[in-house]
Amino acid sequence: MPVYDYKCTEHGLFHELNTLENSSQPCACPTCGALSARVIMVAPEFLDMKKENRAAHARNEKAMNEPVFSTPEYRAEQKARHQHKHGKGCGCGDKPIRKSALMYTAEGNKMFPSMRPWMISH
Repeated sequence: MPVYDYKCTEHGLFHELNTLENSSQPCACPTCGALSARVIMVAPEFLDMKKENRAAHARNEKAMNEPVFSTPEYRAEQKARHQHKHGKGCGCGDKPIRKSALMYTAEGNKMFPSMRPWMISH
């Protein structure tokens, strides 16, 4: 069972084990027995963070739950936004993807002549 944080008006913060189904229900204070509401704790380093970093975290959280649908318009917008800064040969999309130099022997076994011969193929 997970541990949840609750706050009593008189005795302050306390932690209790509770089931997921009952996590939103108030819990009795272990000292005085008064029903206390659940509180959600925020990490202190998050509160001290710069405004820009906090906005970036919020954007990442939103992006994690809202997928981007790849459409021709979206891809064109992303391509227009991308400014190449890495130089030749960086592999970020200026050149086509190179095909593997996979070859087969006369027995039908795979062979990688100029790549990584120590790798085991599947």
